[in-house]
Amino acid sequence: MPISPFDSPSLGNEKDPLGGGGSGSKFGDNQFSSNHYLAPTLHPHGQRNKALPTTKSGKKYKNTTRTCIPTNPTKRKLCFFGIPLLLVIIAGIVIGVVIATQHKPSSGSKSSSNGTKTNNGNGGQTTWNQYVEPSSGGDGDIVTTDLGVQFQYQNKFGGHWAQNPYDPYSVSGKAQSWSPTLNEEWIWGTHIARGVNLGGWLVTEPFIVPSLYEQYQTSTPQAIDEYTLSQAMGNNLSEKMEEHYKTFITEEDFAAISSAGLNYVRIALGYWAIETIENEPFLPKVSWTYFVKAIGWSRKYGIRIFIDFHALPGSQNGWNHSGKSGSVNWLYGVMGIANAQRSLETIRTITEFISQDGIKQVVPLFGLVNEVMAKTVGKDVLEKFYYQAYQTVRGVSGYGAGNGPILLMHEGFLGVANWTGFLNGADRIGMDQHPYLAFGDINTESHAVQAKTPCTWGGGTNDSMTNFGLTLGGEWSNAINDCGLWLNGVGSTPKYQIAGNDCSIYDEWMNWSEDFKKGIMNYTMSNMDALQNWFFWTWKIGNSTVKGYPTSPQWNYRLGWEQGWIPKDPRIAGGFCKILGIGGNQFEGTYPSSAVGSFSGTPTIASDQISSHSIWPPPTLGPSFIVDQISLLPTLTQTGSIVILPTATHPSNSTNIGNGWTNSQDTIGAYVRVQGCNYPDEYDAVNATVPSGTCTGSSR
Repeated sequence: MPISPFDSPSLGNEKDPLGGGGSGSKFGDNQFSSNHYLAPTLHPHGQRNKALPTTKSGKKYKNTTRTCIPTNPTKRKLCFFGIPLLLVIIAGIVIGVVIATQHKPSSGSKSSSNGTKTNNGNGGQTTWNQYVEPSSGGDGDIVTTDLGVQFQYQNKFGGHWAQNPYDPYSVSGKAQSWSPTLNEEWIWGTHIARGVNLGGWLVTEPFIVPSLYEQYQTSTPQAIDEYTLSQAMGNNLSEKMEEHYKTFITEEDFAAISSAGLNYVRIALGYWAIETIENEPFLPKVSWTYFVKAIGWSRKYGIRIFIDFHALPGSQNGWNHSGKSGSVNWLYGVMGIANAQRSLETIRTITEFISQDGIKQVVPLFGLVNEVMAKTVGKDVLEKFYYQAYQTVRGVSGYGAGNGPILLMHEGFLGVANWTGFLNGADRIGMDQHPYLAFGDINTESHAVQAKTPCTWGGGTNDSMTNFGLTLGGEWSNAINDCGLWLNGVGSTPKYQIAGNDCSIYDEWMNWSEDFKKGIMNYTMSNMDALQNWFFWTWKIGNSTVKGYPTSPQWNYRLGWEQGWIPKDPRIAGGFCKILGIGGNQFEGTYPSSAVGSFSGTPTIASDQISSHSIWPPPTLGPSFIVDQISLLPTLTQTGSIVILPTATHPSNSTNIGNGWTNSQDTIGAYVRVQGCNYPDEYDAVNATVPSGTCTGSSR
């Protein structure tokens, strides 16, 4: 039963709360049922006994008002014959406007890296000229992008944009009046993270960018994940992939995100953003340059970034969004330890970059491993990796608020309550949970009926925030079934449809009635209210060249925001679960001091936690390795050249921009393969032969 009303501290303390907040307003109160497991069934965004979704060309998102509607013959005829002629006329006008408004970028020479570390041609600055003259503005003003294109900034929430290429970290935009700028303190428990994932951008997914994958369905190999997509692109990999990076998410998206009342983005990265090794087909390092661009755009518009290590060497879950679909080879199988060591090196490299002053204010959250299959890897093994990652990060950043990012650990589909007490006393660790209804049992009820379900997750979230620390809803969507093109993998058929149900009802959003949209709106608001600090998956879904319109609408925040099933102002969700009559355990608004870094000196982790989790490598490893065998498994050596990540391009006389490596005392070599040793396929070594002896580099 619902308990007595409780005013959410964040909603009550938030500047400019909608309706004033507090118990006297319609919104502003949070009330949840107590549920010690966040969701009835927790599954990631693409299930997953099959390869995940695919896309084709990565063309820029088209305005939905110009979309063909295939279910209406009259409109379809107009689309195929009338609209092309109109578009030819419009294209001529647009080209003229773009040329007329083109802004010549600054011609200042780029400054060189001050890094003294050895690196493989890295460090220094990216080649992008991201800067125009110092400028700022608000609603209705004209913005000039880093490419010189102009558009009108629209923000009805008191937000503004600002930039100064000569002293880039001295200024910041403001996403909304209630969200602090990047130069102001963010206080967890007072400020609320309302965000979206930029899924499918720097780690591609077939269902998010179907057009990118559609053109490689008859290729050898068939593109079913970014691994095979990269192989299929062949000699065109660099051109095709960079075209996708350049057009799928742009600066205008960041402006629109702030206009939608959002103040955070979660950005997925694969390890190939840092580097690749032999035989890995991914395009190396280029996605990093676009992440750097995202940092600049975020500062300009006042948006913070949750960086997520989404695709790890060997695959942590076997799904296509891990880079390669198939089997788990991360902390599992013969290459499990080597892949984990390489992951720790990537985490170290990223931490060195995002802990720099000026960058750390933009990127305060770091997700260590996305959607790891804890039941495969083993919770005890995963805990030991999390401890190693924690030591790696804090060894770079130091301790306490403002020193490096808050570390988010995915709960491995075990439920957040299973992690209570883990590393108790550690500096700024939190939980990342991804509650989805889409991949559980087949659901034939409507969104309107299901609207109460997410509210039952709120109590578990509150319990975790009280007992553990920061607990985020790093992914969720509006999907209550698995309808959507390639949602379960390239060529897959939804379980909902296999059971005899009609997915067109959920896929053809252009035919949705106002009542249908209202049902989705209610489901949306119950998620927002229950999860409190949340990141919708995902900001946008690209067009399918086969369908002719954006598919998987239940996963498309921008489309829902534009078309009316996602609120124009997300603050209206505050207190929605209370309206539905669902209550439960409450979070009083104060996190444990270690969870937010409000302590002096060095934090003290409980001794039993250190003794349990500090053993590395783990003494056991799946599928069934024991200590003697684990000692023979392939490992890496810390004798390599470290990778210093490139920073953004600035004018030659700009100040305080950093060199990509924050801790000059961190000089140990990078994890690399032992020269002369043989390593099995990092993605296919579960059943590989265990070596008969330890390789030192001399015998093989």
